[in-house]
Amino acid sequence: MKTFDALKKLIDVIDDQYIVCNLGQTSKELYHLKDRPQNFYMMGSNGLSSSIALGIALANPKLKIWCIDSGASLLMNLGSLSTISFANPLNLTLIVIDNGVYESTENQKTHTNHKTKLDAIARATGFESVFVIENREDIVPTFMELSPGSHFILIKTESENVDIPNISLSSKNIKTRFMETIAKSNK
Repeated sequence: MKTFDALKKLIDVIDDQYIVCNLGQTSKELYHLKDRPQNFYMMGSNGLSSSIALGIALANPKLKIWCIDSGASLLMNLGSLSTISFANPLNLTLIVIDNGVYESTENQKTHTNHKTKLDAIARATGFESVFVIENREDIVPTFMELSPGSHFILIKTESENVDIPNISLSSKNIKTRFMETIAKSNK
């Protein structure tokens, strides 16, 4: 399964979730598939989407927050797993799409392509709800069965960059429309 295929299935279950999406190819693909004001696309800060999503989840406990991260990005901020697990927000789902490479920078292999197991690390940091998805057809059922809680979902994919245009929104525009949408939801 390719990352683009996994995202196509994920958008089938997006409802009222707010999404913080890792920078690079994943954000471009989500933007292309389903752009909406509830999506926050990261630009220029690899490794921080999980921390930003945690802050949003803690500040807005009535909203459902999804963080779509990559394995490569999460490896740059593994400490966020301990912090998320300790805070245990009941409204945060961390979705890690791992293709085993740094896709945006010429596909250098990451440690997950070798021995590192992100699901084992998530369990070791205290996540009680950990799922590993390797088949496209398992994505929708897994997400439909989630109860309130803090979840870690690892989706294993193959590396392949889909040729799509860049995000046409500025960083400022992405931030502003996301924040305005959250503010409206909290009224």
